[in-house]
Amino acid sequence: MIKSIDSQELFRKKEANDDFLLIDCREQDEWNTAHIEFAEFIPLSDFENGWNRFIESNGELKNKQIIVQCRSGKRSMNVCQFLSENGYKDLTNLSDGILGWQANKFPMIGDGVIE
Repeated sequence: MIKSIDSQELFRKKEANDDFLLIDCREQDEWNTAHIEFAEFIPLSDFENGWNRFIESNGELKNKQIIVQCRSGKRSMNVCQFLSENGYKDLTNLSDGILGWQANKFPMIGDGVIE
């Protein structure tokens, strides 16, 4: 089952030093505009290959909580579905995406405005 959190809950998890992995599945130009500082970038357009490279570099992550975010929560749900189909169990979708993160004025890298 894929869980859902919003950006305020994600911020609280980060402040509490919870152990999780945040994946940003937006595309390169979106990432370059602005991104959450502790996110790992794996674009949806090449997610399977990018994920395999990430696993090769970081080891197996099937027991780690994985939170996926995009702009608004739709593409990230697709990534959660893909990971679920590949045996990952602790999956969470950031329901309001980086738009929610930006609306709450939480810290980001980059000075672009995401619309």
